[in-house]
Amino acid sequence: MAARLRSDHPDDQRGEELSRRWPGGARCAVALAFDLDGPTGSAMLDGSIWHNPELFGIGGYGPFRALPRILDLLDEHRLPATFFTPAWVLEQWPDRGRAIIERGHEVAHHGYRHECYFDLTVAEQLEVLAHSQRVFHDVLGEAAVGFRTPSGDWHAETSRLLVEHGFSYSSSMRDDDLPYRHVVGGRPSDLIEIPGHWDFDDYAYLAYQQRPAYPSGQDRIAGYDTTLANWRAEFDGVRAEGLCLTTLLHPKVSGKPGRILLLDELLRYLREPGDVWFGTCREVAEWWRATHPLISPEPEPAPLGTASLGSA
Repeated sequence: MAARLRSDHPDDQRGEELSRRWPGGARCAVALAFDLDGPTGSAMLDGSIWHNPELFGIGGYGPFRALPRILDLLDEHRLPATFFTPAWVLEQWPDRGRAIIERGHEVAHHGYRHECYFDLTVAEQLEVLAHSQRVFHDVLGEAAVGFRTPSGDWHAETSRLLVEHGFSYSSSMRDDDLPYRHVVGGRPSDLIEIPGHWDFDDYAYLAYQQRPAYPSGQDRIAGYDTTLANWRAEFDGVRAEGLCLTTLLHPKVSGKPGRILLLDELLRYLREPGDVWFGTCREVAEWWRATHPLISPEPEPAPLGTASLGSA
């Protein structure tokens, strides 16, 4: 396997002084991130969406109507964000993708049609990456440097492919509260991971649709006050420990008229302490890479009784 589970990771810096962890002595870091999925996903991959106009409309609402509200809100708060966007969405709404860049944000890779990388062969992953990067070049004038796996998991070879194709970072895993370097081929690499958690995924609180049913029980959308209270509590914990928070928000879920007010309240709360560093995921990865140099693992000691080269 090209990648392995983390164990005694060489750049684990939990003991460092918080005043040196983030730029300007900030207490913690926040990388606001949105998954601009549009109508891509499993229903598009299996073709069923073409027989379900309602589902297509729910997805298309994200780039068509919700994204402009979110960009206006970010302008109001003067905060940067990263938009993980399937390349198919860029093809259908190229002006929306360019607007994200023009307003100072980042667009990053999220598959072509929101594929599950875990299910793809190496050759299939390479095709998705290559085709998506061509779309990024054609629409935005540059390739993506960031990656978020659409399904929250990936193939054992995915991290190696990302390193070989020049990606700067991933924001796909759920295994930490600080960035770290991926171990590829048994050695720490320059690929930075910015982990996120379901606690800051709006699907867990607010997503609802009927065909196919989500959630399957069809009996909950969390109250907005409860949702905001949960998000505030998670942020308070991140700030108390000097960690890094990134979000898994979706314009088609959180960019509706009532929910944009919920996001407004959240952003006001995040800004209130005045000691939080806000950066795009790209900026967070660059900072972490620069301030946490690559350290190779210590070599395994030679077995007892083995003479070293050059000994008498």
